[in-house]
Amino acid sequence: MQRKGFTLIEMMIVIVVIAILVGMLLPSFRGTQDEAAEQRARSELRTLATAVESYFIHNSNTLPANLTALITASPRIVSVVPDDPFRSGSTDYSYAVDSNGVYYVLYSYGRDRAVDISGIATSGNLTVTGVASEDIFVTNGTGS
Repeated sequence: MQRKGFTLIEMMIVIVVIAILVGMLLPSFRGTQDEAAEQRARSELRTLATAVESYFIHNSNTLPANLTALITASPRIVSVVPDDPFRSGSTDYSYAVDSNGVYYVLYSYGRDRAVDISGIATSGNLTVTGVASEDIFVTNGTGS
């Protein structure tokens, strides 16, 4: 009488093939996650820029000192400041205003998860410590 079924070797070969396929797919899945996070950051930064401009109009042409001012403003402009998807934990997007209170920059750390933008100058140019093109940002300055 002959028994039908898989041998241990055949089962191990199937498991190894599945493991190889999963190993090939994981890096592309990570890239897809980063693309989605980048699109989310761009969208949320545009929304926050609109909120900052609204704050400016409703508060005697003054930019908010920080992003939480958008929540406490009267009238309230946003109910919550979203978190930067490229920073660990619950951390808001970064925000800086020049010393004259004219220019602002809102930025995310971006895919490299390291900040390169450190602020904005009174000329409207970004203050950069690395490669700003790796960060995602919105500004009313020149952005260079």
